[in-house]
Formats: sequence, C-alpha cells, structure tokens
Amino acid sequence: MSKVDLFAEKKPILGINGLGRIGKLTLWHHIGRKYFEEIVVNHGRDIGPGLDAVAQMIEKDSTYGLIHTFLYGINAKPIIKIIDEKQGKLLINGIPVTILRKARNPKDIPWHDYGVAVVAECTGKFRDPTSEPNDEKGTIRGHYLGGAKVVINSSAFRIKNKALSMPEDAVTLIYGINHQTFDPKKHTLISAASCTTTALAHMIKPLLENEKTNSMLTASMSTIHSVTNSQKVLDSVPKAGEGDLRKSRSILDNIILTSTNAAEALAQVIPEVGKIGFMADSVRIPTKTESLIILNITLQNRIGEGEKINLIDAKTINKIYKTAYESDPERLLVYSEEQNVSSDVSGINASVVIEGQFNHVRIAFLNVDLSHIPGLSPDFLQSFPLKKMGVPVAHVKIFGWYDNEYGSYTNRMGDLTVYTHKALK
Repeated sequence: MSKVDLFAEKKPILGINGLGRIGKLTLWHHIGRKYFEEIVVNHGRDIGPGLDAVAQMIEKDSTYGLIHTFLYGINAKPIIKIIDEKQGKLLINGIPVTILRKARNPKDIPWHDYGVAVVAECTGKFRDPTSEPNDEKGTIRGHYLGGAKVVINSSAFRIKNKALSMPEDAVTLIYGINHQTFDPKKHTLISAASCTTTALAHMIKPLLENEKTNSMLTASMSTIHSVTNSQKVLDSVPKAGEGDLRKSRSILDNIILTSTNAAEALAQVIPEVGKIGFMADSVRIPTKTESLIILNITLQNRIGEGEKINLIDAKTINKIYKTAYESDPERLLVYSEEQNVSSDVSGINASVVIEGQFNHVRIAFLNVDLSHIPGLSPDFLQSFPLKKMGVPVAHVKIFGWYDNEYGSYTNRMGDLTVYTHKALK
C-alpha cells in the first residue's frame, strides 16, 4: 500500500514534535477541538519516572491551570487516562494520544507508521527551510523521511546561509491573513510565523484595506512581551558566541530589551509592508503570558482649504477596527472599549484585542526642504516659489493586547493546521 493510500484511508491524525510551551498548548488546542481523531506526540526522550509524569505534565499548567477546567470549567472532571505505559498510550478527552520517547532527529520519527500526514514542528530548533532532510544534527525537512507530507513550523523561518533564497515549497502563513494562499500541490513546508507577527498582522490588515489609512509613510512597533524559555531564570554565563547578553540576565527581576523579526516576517505575509519603512523591537517583562503591541504609524493626511477633507482622528481609527471586528464571524480581531489590563486577555481566542480607549492621533505638518529631495532639478527649484513645503501627516498610536502563548498564537496555528489538513483531501 502506498503512503498516499494509507493517508487517504486513515482518520485524521496529527503529529506534534516537541512538548515545550507551544507543543503542549498545541496538544491542548486539538484535544479541545476534536478535529483530529488521534494525536501522536514526539518528545524524543523519557520524561520523569514514566508515563504518569507525562500525563501530569500535560494535565497541569502554571499559566492556564488544569486542562479539564481550562476546557470545560470549574466543575469538570479529569480527562486523562493512561492506557499503555510501554507503548506510551494515553486517552485524553476521549482522543487516543501516543507519546513517542526515542527519536530526537526528525528524520528518525516514524510518522508514517502512525498514519500522520501533517506535523506541527514545535521544538523551535529546526527553522532553516533550505536544510537537507538527512542531516545528522536534525532539520525540519527530516520529517519527510519519516513520512510527513506537510510540516507546520511554530516559529519564523531562519535561513542560515544568506546567499540562499526561500525555497518554492516553503511559505509563511497566518490564519485570517493569507492562509488561503496555501497550495497543497506546491507547499509542503509552512511557517506559522510568530505570536507577535500574528497579532501585528491582524492590526495592520484593516488599516491597509481602508483608503483613509493605507497611505503609510513609516511605521514602528514595540512589543511589551512576556518571558520565554530563551531567557534565564537567574543570571548565568552566556554561551560562547552569544550576542544578546541581556537574555542571560534573570527574567524574574528585569525589564530586558531585545530584538524581534516581526517586521521582516510580516512583509512575507503582507507584501505591502515591505514598501514601508518599518522598525520593530521587543521589551521582555517578568510576566508569564499576555503581551502588548504599541504600533506607531505616520500617515499622509489630506487637508483642504478651510476644511478638513480626510482628517484622520482616533474615532476614524477605532471605527476601522470596530468594523473589522463586527464584519468577521470568526472574531479573530476583537475591538474593545473597556479598560483592559494584561490578564484580561489570558486564554482569549483572539489574534489581538484593540484597546480602543487608548488609541490616539496627532495631526501635524512636516516641513520638507525641497532642495533635499532627490530628482528635483536646480532649474525647477529656482523657478518654484516655495523652498519648503508643509506636508500634512497624522501620527497614529494603536495598542493591541495578545496572549502570546495559547490565546493568540496557538489558536491561530491550530486553525491553520486544520485548514491545511482539509486542503490535502
């Protein structure tokens, strides 16, 4: 029997590589969703004293609590049962889950033996789409040798050799933004971008689709971001070659400046962004989850004589987001006029929550010295009556909350995974 026939006859089965934050929460998402009738999770090594330790690790979470109360409320009963210790068989919420504890290299994971067509790669270690599948150190393409048809990476792609370009079979997709461009005949390797890029894309898209706000001159973004496992609990000695020394400082006691590739990844998802001067940075703070994007945009404004023709104000911005919220049945973007704090968005099933009460706009004129503009001839500058010209602009500041673990990112990656699997049929 060929691999294609096996996949066609089997019920939907999902593969997950890694049980870190996103791997574990991806399992939670699909356990609650119940689209996949079986799930195979590869951890690649033993965990604690045995399968009971695995079950406890899956059941309990320091951020979201117990899986059964998270999914079904305070009166819910435990939903995890151990079926077979040796084979790593669990039954979670009625769904068979197999825990694999041998292979660390993706090429050695026997996905085909379990009928897995789509794999969620959640280790964060294998990010280069140009890598060869049979690399002994492990690569994301190694999953193909184990039988996977499509691999969805839970982080942005990172090409190590800058002389190489993105392969044609690789694509960055964000559900609700460009997921419908997935081509099952072409794409076998998908990046689900990052949590920040996901939230940012949903903030930018309504503005680019509105004629009043699509003339962006510049943009910048800062994410006030919760800690991740790339940081240290206590101060430690950086590894050899480590360039970001701040991440070796304690996450418990510090606000830490760091970088983000959100702007670069956003341009892969929304090409129009590549035409805008876009800067992005990240500020890590000592909280477990929930983050905030502060988006600054400069827009060209149009002001007529004696009246404001296209004046952009906070009401204009909020109306755009409110319309986007009300017109989307999936409510991927939420518009709120409540006075939220970060914990209010923990676990919420939304890509971003726009803080309507805090958005604001300032109108100004940029005085441009025409002699500094390339391409204007000396004759023109001499004949033109003005040496300086005032360009009306609007400076816009927009605030968007997002749950950088489960609520925003894992849920959108889950949506993308289901969409991709259905498209393979």
